[in-house]
Amino acid sequence: MYKITKYRKIFVVRFLAFFFIQIGLVTLLLILEPVVNEEAKYQLNQLFGVKHTLPQVITSNNNDASLASQTSPGKAKSGFGDLEASGDIIVPKDTDFGIVIEKLNANAKVVPNVDPTNERDYSQALGKGVAHAKGTVFPGQKGNIYLFSHSVDAPWNIVRFNAIFYLLGKLEKGDRIIMFYQGRRYDYIVFDKAIVSPSDTHFLTDSYDESVLTLQTCDPPGTLLNRLVVRARLVGG
Repeated sequence: MYKITKYRKIFVVRFLAFFFIQIGLVTLLLILEPVVNEEAKYQLNQLFGVKHTLPQVITSNNNDASLASQTSPGKAKSGFGDLEASGDIIVPKDTDFGIVIEKLNANAKVVPNVDPTNERDYSQALGKGVAHAKGTVFPGQKGNIYLFSHSVDAPWNIVRFNAIFYLLGKLEKGDRIIMFYQGRRYDYIVFDKAIVSPSDTHFLTDSYDESVLTLQTCDPPGTLLNRLVVRARLVGG
């Protein structure tokens, strides 16, 4: 009788351990799903040669009116001549304030004037899109345009919000980032990428005599270990 009771206790302990391990793995997979999904889509696009392209003439999603591309100074473009036959056309989510990164198929609304030190403020903003740091300038203006897409309040939010910029590390010098602001389009070209400590805030406070776009997210994705910062200059600015 003693042996039966002993084996029963061992069975119960092992069953509970196995059960909670499985629950933990499922929870982890659910948390990481946005990141895994973005990576999988990117790799499939690379495998099949699919390119996502923003046409030079688009339809505004704000008022359904025809919006002619108004690019950066010195870079006039028109029509759909640069579209790839094997590509997908990107429709900007917001032409009043939005960001499109063709290489990553990243397309998001930008929420202006978000306090990066106020958890409640930026958590609400990141639920809608990418956050624009309060006190930094806007597209087309000289200075630092600082955008971020990460949260520090909970593990599931770190991954969920980070997913928009999850593939940011795949950008290289010369890649294009397109900003929309008040119905105008601004093209920025990447010139710098760095992984820095969370305590290194100079990328936020830096000032420039040209229009510089700074994008920030977490690195590795879904963690709080470091920050990945990508900077780009306005074409012709």
